[in-house]
Amino acid sequence: MKTTLNIALWIIILFLSIIMNAQDYQGSWLGSIQGMPLIFEISKTTDGYTTKMQSPKQSPQFLPMDNTTIVDGEITMKLAAYKISYTGKLENGKIMGTFSQGEGSGAMNLEQKKYVEVKPNRPQTPEAPFPYKTEDVTFKNPKASDITLAGTLTLPVDVVSPPVVILISGSGPQDRNEELFDHKPFLLIADHLTKNGIAVLRYDDRGVAKSEGTQKGATSVDFATDVVAAIAYLKTRNDIDPEKIGLIGHSEGGLIAPMVIADHPDNVAFFVSLAGPGVRGKEVLMPQMRKNNEFYIDSTADIDFEMNVMEAIFDEIIAQPNAADEYMKTAILTIVKEKVDNADSAVQSKFTQENIKSLANQFSDPWFRYFIAYDPTSNLEKVTCPVLALNGSLDYQVVPEINLPAMEAAFAKANNQDVTIKTIPGLNHLFQNATTGSGGEYAQIEETFDPETLTLISSWINARF
Repeated sequence: MKTTLNIALWIIILFLSIIMNAQDYQGSWLGSIQGMPLIFEISKTTDGYTTKMQSPKQSPQFLPMDNTTIVDGEITMKLAAYKISYTGKLENGKIMGTFSQGEGSGAMNLEQKKYVEVKPNRPQTPEAPFPYKTEDVTFKNPKASDITLAGTLTLPVDVVSPPVVILISGSGPQDRNEELFDHKPFLLIADHLTKNGIAVLRYDDRGVAKSEGTQKGATSVDFATDVVAAIAYLKTRNDIDPEKIGLIGHSEGGLIAPMVIADHPDNVAFFVSLAGPGVRGKEVLMPQMRKNNEFYIDSTADIDFEMNVMEAIFDEIIAQPNAADEYMKTAILTIVKEKVDNADSAVQSKFTQENIKSLANQFSDPWFRYFIAYDPTSNLEKVTCPVLALNGSLDYQVVPEINLPAMEAAFAKANNQDVTIKTIPGLNHLFQNATTGSGGEYAQIEETFDPETLTLISSWINARF
């Protein structure tokens, strides 16, 4: 009887184990890496499991994972396009595991609980009522099929015909506030400048929010025509000084502004560069990528290999400026495959076919190809209006030691007599007071924009206009 009872109990335990293992990983799981919440929706199918992932602070969209496997009770989920992988095992109702992106990784445990958005503290974000006039405006770009761009114009109430600045956003689709991780730097800049007697026009990038058009296939040259359209619009108004229109460009915006100034020197009175590039795109991105890898990859050899691959890709892009997109995609595939095939097995395992295809798709994009090959020097050498060029010392996206000297040399060649160039200690690419400058800090820092830098910008403009 005892033996029979033990067998029966063993069968029951085994049966329950099978049932539990079949259901363990299904459901909605929540985790966090470097303070960034991630949601994994895991579903059981007839063929196994499927997963979709969301980064709720970055996007409302769920991304389907390429594959989800469970081997020996351990789940692995992969998203090749972003070099994302998660591996974990169920323990006491939680999945205890490791999240990896690229060569970086860290512990991340998942729980079956609902994501509740916790609004981050952003103490600098301006709130109505404002002590100045705020007007929603629209203007058309005749160089882009007459698309309508939508924005906000803020006007000081106690200044007649004030100077006015146009804010030009960095790379990627941005709204008029250049919102990122609940930070709204352009809203803050506009608020500060307008309170100090300077009107500000900020607008949604084409294809974003209330602006028409699309980002697809567009390059910095196309975005420059949007700025020209904004200038033309401001010149139709009688409540600003049309002779005192300036441009403030952040990151790629600091690259676009000199394009506009070079072609329309009589229409731009001043230029403020916030972490704008001073060298060719390749020279901007190579140190940026190396620095980013150093934050997350311990192996110098792995970093050197990846940088070698990137340099080969960038050199091919520069050598073939007029190549068709498909040709370039094939060329990039060939370059990466040859590099990986000649590498050791450990490196080969990190460059999957999905990763290689993702690289080829990204780097054959028209915007990316233009940025990599474009050298801003020729346009910077045509800038003769007053210039304020700023970078943070912890900016690893547009490294000040590389970009600011190149800008200074170009302005000197232009014989520009009013140039102020500063590297501000302790600030990152977003002009936040930072610890390392890593992009992982952007969301964690409560400060949106360094107050002293805001004062520097407004004082510099008001001293001249």
